[in-house]
Amino acid sequence: MICIEMLADLVRREPEVVPGYPDRILPVNEAAAKELAKRTLTNLYNARPAWLDHAHKALDEAVADAYGWGYDFRAGLLTDDEILEKLFEINRERCSAS
Repeated sequence: MICIEMLADLVRREPEVVPGYPDRILPVNEAAAKELAKRTLTNLYNARPAWLDHAHKALDEAVADAYGWGYDFRAGLLTDDEILEKLFEINRERCSAS
């Protein structure tokens, strides 16, 4: 989740428009709108900052641990195709059980 305080120079809060809904977050001006338009998930993933790589690695390891193949995953004993095959098989088993 993005912390609005980190974008304080680009956005402003418009108080709750509809009761019970959060404040609206709007660009402070046209230049800010253009800058915010560049901040997309696609651009973030293409830039691939170190913190994002670390987050993905931690998530991948947690998933591997949850399925019981954490050691093989960390040791590099599973190819991407083998991981997908394992996940597909788990999905297939769950679908047939319902």
